[in-house]
Amino acid sequence: MFEEKPFGPVLRGLRQRGRLTMEELAEASGVSVRAIGDMERGRSRVPQRRTVAALAEGLGLADAERAALLAVGRSARPTRVVAVAGTAVPPRSVGNFTGREPELALLRESADRARAGGKVPVWVVSGPPGCGKTTLALKAAADLAEDFPDGCFVVDLHGVEGPVDTGEALLKLLKALGVSDRRLAKEDPQGHAGLLRALLRERRCLVVLDNARDEGQVRPLLPAGGRSLVLVTSRRPLSGLEDVERMALSEMDRADAVELLRRILGAERADAEADAVARVAELCGHLPLALRVAGNWLTVRSAWSVGHLVRRLTDEERRLGALAAGDVRVEAAFELSYRQLTAQAARMLRLLSLVPGPDMTAAYGAALTATDVFEAEDVMEELVEGGLLRATFTGRYQLHDLIRLFARARLSLEEEPGEREAADGRLRTWLLETAVVAARWFKPAYGAPPSSWQGLVPLQSASEARAWLDSEASAWFAALRGAARRGEHSRVVETADAMEWYCALSLFQNPWVEIFRLSSEAAAALGDPYLQAVHLNHYAVVLTPCEHRYSESVERADEALEHARRAQNPSQQAWALVNAVLPHRRLGEARKGLEKARTAAGLFEAIGEYEGWIEAMGPYGATLRELGRAEEALTQHQRIIAFLDGPDCPVSGHAAGTYRAFAGGALGDDYAALGRWREAADHYRLAQDHFRRIGMPHSEGETLLHLGEALIELGETEEARSRLRQALALGDTAGSKELAAAQRLLDTLPAE
Repeated sequence: MFEEKPFGPVLRGLRQRGRLTMEELAEASGVSVRAIGDMERGRSRVPQRRTVAALAEGLGLADAERAALLAVGRSARPTRVVAVAGTAVPPRSVGNFTGREPELALLRESADRARAGGKVPVWVVSGPPGCGKTTLALKAAADLAEDFPDGCFVVDLHGVEGPVDTGEALLKLLKALGVSDRRLAKEDPQGHAGLLRALLRERRCLVVLDNARDEGQVRPLLPAGGRSLVLVTSRRPLSGLEDVERMALSEMDRADAVELLRRILGAERADAEADAVARVAELCGHLPLALRVAGNWLTVRSAWSVGHLVRRLTDEERRLGALAAGDVRVEAAFELSYRQLTAQAARMLRLLSLVPGPDMTAAYGAALTATDVFEAEDVMEELVEGGLLRATFTGRYQLHDLIRLFARARLSLEEEPGEREAADGRLRTWLLETAVVAARWFKPAYGAPPSSWQGLVPLQSASEARAWLDSEASAWFAALRGAARRGEHSRVVETADAMEWYCALSLFQNPWVEIFRLSSEAAAALGDPYLQAVHLNHYAVVLTPCEHRYSESVERADEALEHARRAQNPSQQAWALVNAVLPHRRLGEARKGLEKARTAAGLFEAIGEYEGWIEAMGPYGATLRELGRAEEALTQHQRIIAFLDGPDCPVSGHAAGTYRAFAGGALGDDYAALGRWREAADHYRLAQDHFRRIGMPHSEGETLLHLGEALIELGETEEARSRLRQALALGDTAGSKELAAAQRLLDTLPAE
């Protein structure tokens, strides 16, 4: 069935036939995304039979194809590659070494295991340019030297700039180990490799194979057994090497980055400008090479303040150029890896610098390059292999800040302005079109995408839609800002209007005030009074809960009412009245709010807009309660529940669930105002459960606060404590006022 085909292309063909991304196959099979990518590109040996079986299961293969895939795996297992290398010198000391304690601890454990003999520990330390791979290996060699009495040796393989022949590296190592020229002359290259393995098996040596280009460079240099320890550093993960330990390095954490600068500068100077030192560390992206260059730059210029360097580095266009000290340039380290990329991968790196968020999926690469997700994923994996893009455990990709600046500079140099703008436009269009389709899952009268929609990401359920909107929020919001700057007014209003119901699900997670301010300005630019009414209404809604700007909320609602009247649209007139009710109440103008709520309910009822009627009746009842008419409020909120429970209720789905949750919470408030605490607690529990299932943490937090209050009145202190802690656990997803109130109430409870 797959006769004489390599395992990698077979696996990729089956995955693409099934329309699965690497991430989806990884989830279905339990095999990691990285391992699948390595196998497909032939960069690793074929896995064990059980792994191939898991892949077959994840692909959903029938028995015949499953057996054929297993057969391909069996036939492909033995592989060998040969390549290149450098020189052998003893390890130098590492000054100002900072951090990496967990990594050093792992290497110390390996040294302890090496004493026992048997399998030689081999570590592959990989990571992007400048992350400190060589420094870590040299530090470990210096620390562990006494454990290896037969010598510590460093072989620089020059993997990214003119690699040397592997045979030459073998000769250097063998001579360093004391083998005579006469003995070396008797052996061919294979004999030299065998001789090295024999010597490392007999002796206790530590060998650092630094800056490896690929697997073929290091395979002939690896021992098969004995009591030695081998550390391999490479920008690539060298996934094709088997029976090795792996350590992926990235940038330092903030504390270690600041401490490294402090050691280079000296404690007195660093502590005198502690904030500036922390800012330099941040601007260096906590990358060790950049930190050392910045520190050395300040050491040479001892009369300059750290703040002066901060000002130089703050300019993104000049930052990489400023990170140079003598002949050491951060940009040069990136350039070496960039030159080794294929043309396709180099272009992908340049275009990825346009992504506005901190990370991305393969769909971003597909949008930028106008390809499909599978092709983009393959190219982005090449960037991962080259150490210029980082793959996370969640299947996303991250571009280090300094590499992003490097890629952006290459974009300006190597791409025509028209192509840059076109790629940026493709990304912006994809982000906003996808955001509209995803957000409409929650908007009445829309729901699932039309059958004609073809997207780069799956949005076949409300949960998939919400997950995409949440995870890509920074990117689609940046795209919306970009569209507003470019005067793409229709796109801005369409995107913002689609967000109306999703907004309620993520009230405190996204900058809704700015989003609807931008859409209001776009509607004004279009000169359409109906659109102006719609977007001023959206704007008025979020001003109260998000920023407590009550007077401005009333003003925006009044403006919306004026435009709705010009447009002769009674629905938007009613929404403008409803949207003014809550800010009126917050301003102590409950009677104004009551009248507007009553008028809005009548308008909605007259035009048969049932969602609007519910939206008006809720604040109408709440205002009645605020005016001391709790029994009347209770009746109005019960009307909402009765309407939703009716056999012919026209409101259904997400909208019905949301309205039921709010009405339940309002009934809890009514019973609480009447002192009927048991009934209040029961309704709060039901409302909290609804909000939790819908996924509205801000409303859930407020309801848990009120439930805690009711339980305290009932003397049920322990459940009250538990509910208040639930509210606090929601963190930033809940409102700050509610969180503060919950903490104050919790503090009043007796100690456990």
